[in-house]
Amino acid sequence: MKARRIFTALHAASRVFNGGSPLRIPNRILGQFIFPPTGARFNSAATERICVKDVERDSVSATTAIEIAAMPATKPDQKPRVVVLGTGWGACRLLKDIDTRIYDVVCISPRNHMVFTPLLASTCVGTLEFRSVAEPVRIIQPALAKDPDSYFFLARCTDIDTSNHEVHCESVYDGDTGTAGGEKFKIAYDKLVIATGAEATTFGIAGVHEHAIFLRDVKNAIDIRSKLMLNLMACEIPGTDIEERKRLLHCVVVGGGPTGVEFSGELSDFILRDVQRKFSHVKDHIAVTLIEANEILSSFDVRLRQYATNQLTKSGVRLKRGMVKHVLPKKLILSDGSEVPYGLLVWSTGVGPSKFVTNLPFEKSQGGRIGIDNSLRVPAHDDIYAVGDCAGYLEGTGKTPLPALAQVAERQGKYLATALNQLGESGHGRAGVAGSSTAPVSDPFVYKHLGSMATVGSYKALVDLRESPHGSGLSMTGFKSWLVWRSAYLTRVISWRARFYVAFNWGTTFLFGRDISRF
Repeated sequence: MKARRIFTALHAASRVFNGGSPLRIPNRILGQFIFPPTGARFNSAATERICVKDVERDSVSATTAIEIAAMPATKPDQKPRVVVLGTGWGACRLLKDIDTRIYDVVCISPRNHMVFTPLLASTCVGTLEFRSVAEPVRIIQPALAKDPDSYFFLARCTDIDTSNHEVHCESVYDGDTGTAGGEKFKIAYDKLVIATGAEATTFGIAGVHEHAIFLRDVKNAIDIRSKLMLNLMACEIPGTDIEERKRLLHCVVVGGGPTGVEFSGELSDFILRDVQRKFSHVKDHIAVTLIEANEILSSFDVRLRQYATNQLTKSGVRLKRGMVKHVLPKKLILSDGSEVPYGLLVWSTGVGPSKFVTNLPFEKSQGGRIGIDNSLRVPAHDDIYAVGDCAGYLEGTGKTPLPALAQVAERQGKYLATALNQLGESGHGRAGVAGSSTAPVSDPFVYKHLGSMATVGSYKALVDLRESPHGSGLSMTGFKSWLVWRSAYLTRVISWRARFYVAFNWGTTFLFGRDISRF
């Protein structure tokens, strides 16, 4: 911001010494503030300068330039451009598989890494370190770091101009939402892939956003770990009464899906193996409660659900059936009027469409997601596709809604990358080319469920490799399932760098216990 004020002062001074003509800041300098450091293609010919606004300061008339930059449509001598919104499972699998000899790639997201969400709960209690589950997109797709016409922009997409084939964006600084102070710019696309994911659902319950912590991202995991460590240490302060200790050390998890169950299992392991040894003064006061309106792990069959229930109960997790009516700073109020005090509240009740997706001018599928056809294309909008949690089949396709799972998004990203590569090879990769929007993109996407897994703590897990809970196939529980769970996720981690981190963290945790540092 100091550098920006310097340029503003230079701009005002230039009007005095140059007869009112504004200062032209070189784009290589401007680019340092509008975009991350990028390649040679961001020159003056590739950037539009839109308007200036007169301001009065200290009785001197000055002009502050509001620069709205743009990457214009690709030229015939350039490769067609694929713009990807998001860095989740679907987006990163597409980025990994897209042929950068055919396309230039631009990725736009407020997060510069992919999160390996199945292991995110383990980072909340120090079983794994945060870097173990995060993979930078510039490593996933090296072209974003090396190719002169491929970029990653730390920004949010605010609107899509389908008539001009442009996305409007706002930059993100220091974790800001992009709504205050972010630089605005627009990017032209030949093919657009929307993979912005979904948001945690709160069902309109008052107080959730203010007092609960979601478990969707590394930042959430950092907040949970910091809050947990703070509460453990605060309870040891002289003068803290017993009731306050019990409240501070009561960890409440709302939502009995895989995320909520796995976090509860990790938390119970942390209590049994680390709190008992390292926080002996308050070890008798810590407790975990899992609140679910129906059955936990509803996507599993009855036998597996019952095993999970028994194992969690044996590990000390209290299971409570109920619906949250209101969230207050120190307690929950359930629909039956009962109150549940808490020191740490983790909210994991599923996902729904984001405000950005809701406001897009596209036909919506069931649940408010972006409607797509059998080829993941958004109907009536040329060259636009959607994958992952933000997309769903339209009723006209005759297909059942897909679950909001990482494996769905990943396989959609893989399918779409193959389809776009085929379009590019056949000469249909550029926007506006005759037949580009109707050209076949291989066979329709078909999803085949590969199975589900969940760990429940104490070296126990559930593994269900059937396509449905009532289908035929392999399902198992216990220690051998836990070995399968760990082996599967270790091989699925996206890079060898991350696999090394995960394996190393598991080893050090087994030998020395979990890290209890608070940062």
